Amino acid sequence: MCGRFSLTQSAEIIAQTFQLLEVPPNSPRYNIAPTQPVATIRQNPGRQFQWMRWGLIPSWAKDLSIGNKLINARAETLTEKPSFRHAFKQRRCLIIADGFYEWQQVDNRKQPYYFQMKDGTPFAFAGLWETWHSPQGEEIISCTIITTDANAIAKPIHARMPVILPSDSYDRWLDSTVTDFQILQRLLHPYDSEAMKTIAVSRAVNNPENDTPECIQSLQ
Repeated sequence: MCGRFSLTQSAEIIAQTFQLLEVPPNSPRYNIAPTQPVATIRQNPGRQFQWMRWGLIPSWAKDLSIGNKLINARAETLTEKPSFRHAFKQRRCLIIADGFYEWQQVDNRKQPYYFQMKDGTPFAFAGLWETWHSPQGEEIISCTIITTDANAIAKPIHARMPVILPSDSYDRWLDSTVTDFQILQRLLHPYDSEAMKTIAVSRAVNNPENDTPECIQSLQ
């Protein structure tokens, strides 16, 4: 499960990394939590930056509260779940991050760990998105992060991790003309652990109101 992540990079670095023509100014975010707006990329028809609400709200939902439970989608069951099946086929996105958190059970407490790339560069989670219209006519675009089995660096902390896509998979993942589930499933695997690092961090991240550099600082 991925329940928190960070994006502290500038708009300029994000635009350069993901080959985007336009990225709105943004402030560093150290503790992004469900229901908050997250930075994503969708195809429209080229790569387009888009703010989305974290927690997917299916188009058929009666209200947006279901999104609170749909912050993650298991890669192994995307074709089986009504909430995700159609989005997996036609509405895929990249969710931009530069780190994420997982919690390890230690006695009666959970210790948070922060994962990032060794070189500190931003990366993209594999995501799905949907458009939902409220009874009052409000349009909300929401998304979910796909998860897979943990890789070697994450496994001691948690059994699952978000799917991080290599840059050479971005275009295929975003391409809505690619609808073969087997082709898409092959993109959803654990990221190379040799490219990643992790540190134990303060439990300050447990509170989503804490959004400061303290969240990503090592306890060592």
